[in-house]
Amino acid sequence: MPDTTALDQATSMIEKAWGQPIEVLEVLAVRRPCDDPLLRSAMHIRTALAITDNAASVHQDRLHAMTRPGYVPAFYELDRLSSSAADLRVALAESGAYVQAVRRVVEAREAASTADRGPAANLSRAAVARSGLASHAPGQVPDQPVPAAVVGTSAPSPGPRL
Repeated sequence: MPDTTALDQATSMIEKAWGQPIEVLEVLAVRRPCDDPLLRSAMHIRTALAITDNAASVHQDRLHAMTRPGYVPAFYELDRLSSSAADLRVALAESGAYVQAVRRVVEAREAASTADRGPAANLSRAAVARSGLASHAPGQVPDQPVPAAVVGTSAPSPGPRL
């Protein structure tokens, strides 16, 4: 079974969050970008991830070709070998950052959908907040308000020095 790539992970997260196949979501993101800006953002990140994932695949294939058993790289290929290794590490780091960005967009969508559940959720949150402020032990006097500071006259300044 092949390992899942960063692109596969991002695609899975997006499909799960929006509940539709990625092909349908691509069309929605292009045709109606104002309807769901988070979907459009996730699809842009996924497109950048596809490019980075392809670059990582190319670098990995190049490294496998230069390090296959029985193959001795020529002297002039050593620079290409180390360059491909560095490029692969950069591409993998970028892929990880893109997957993290998709995860944040999905979390933002979930947070927005939770906030959009209507006034009932807001009222219950407000009731919980109020009950937390009013709670005190029986027989205990609630906190008294602190009196405002008295503003008095300040001492006269000694005047300009010459």
